[in-house]
Amino acid sequence: MNQPRIILFSIVVTGLLLNACQSSTETYRGDERVAPVRSNQEVKDFMADAPVQVDRQMAAVLAALQSLKPKPIQSLSAEEARNQPTIADAVLDVLDRQGQSTAPLRVGKTKNRSIPGPGGPIPIRIYTPHGIGPFPIVVYYHGGGWVIATIDTYDASARALSNAADAIVVSVEYRKAPEHRFPAAHEDAYAAYAWMRKHGQNINGDPSMVAVVGEGTGGNLAGAVSIMARQRNKDVPVHQILIYPVTGSDMDTPSYRKHEQAQPLNKAMMAWFFEKYLNSPADANNPVVALIKAPDLTGLPPATIITAGIDPLQSDGKHYAARLREAGVPVMYHNFDDVTHDFFGTGAVVEDAKYAVELTGRELKHAFLTKHHAVQSSALQETP
Repeated sequence: MNQPRIILFSIVVTGLLLNACQSSTETYRGDERVAPVRSNQEVKDFMADAPVQVDRQMAAVLAALQSLKPKPIQSLSAEEARNQPTIADAVLDVLDRQGQSTAPLRVGKTKNRSIPGPGGPIPIRIYTPHGIGPFPIVVYYHGGGWVIATIDTYDASARALSNAADAIVVSVEYRKAPEHRFPAAHEDAYAAYAWMRKHGQNINGDPSMVAVVGEGTGGNLAGAVSIMARQRNKDVPVHQILIYPVTGSDMDTPSYRKHEQAQPLNKAMMAWFFEKYLNSPADANNPVVALIKAPDLTGLPPATIITAGIDPLQSDGKHYAARLREAGVPVMYHNFDDVTHDFFGTGAVVEDAKYAVELTGRELKHAFLTKHHAVQSSALQETP
């Protein structure tokens, strides 16, 4: 946690506003290449507007991303935006430069398959930890503004979660906008959760122990699934972990104002994402998009909310944590001050990301253990 910090000054370079989260499988796996060694000055040349305190390791990742020359996605089509470099690519670049392996973090095994969904089959990737099982299940929703990114882009997050929680992680390839607008991604997210509750034993999981986790707009989906399950009178997740989640469309929050030009996510990009996913401005007030505006949050599962200090979405997560607490929902909120949006999957090179994953793993293990004890207690009470 106690990493050296540097004060970074930079010039706003609108042509270098960076894409937050998308990649192809080939790029994510990383081709063999020799990465140039960048100077300390190059590491400094990316934060916008004013002095910003940023973790030195995070700074190296952002400098690597800038060197890949991403274009501002708000000037691109969705198809073009999906081909832009990502934080995952930048991590590989840093690893290359450090002479470290770019091989994915090992888990017990992975398997690709599909499950039924409201718009057709939903591709999923199943990460199973070492051991015999049955294991608890984590349904994981990647980020990308409901428009870009894939389960490949966020492969590092899913692998780290599986190891940290000693659980099966099911990464969901929900439908993307603008080809599939609201509520397509939300309905796919709920369908994946419902399938695990009903058929989790088919993947060596325990269908009574299902949690949801998401990053960015994936965090929005995880929170929405919790609300949708309660609305539909179904069992809610054992726990919800929302990592720098989108919880509303208000772009005049303190963090939006402070980090309007932040990287790798900024205000202009968020406006572009909303425009691509929502059918009309009215959708922005739907309580599964604007979680913060849901009239009733009682009865939702305990939550862990993680935010990044250099992120326009920090206020979204912080304010939603307060709303949940007001509704009587147990909440653990943690802000990582000196890192940016999309830091969670950078554990190969950023210590704060490792700590965030460890924290998430502990929260999930505690939730699963609490559920197990409740089930055992109930069974004993029913025994004649």
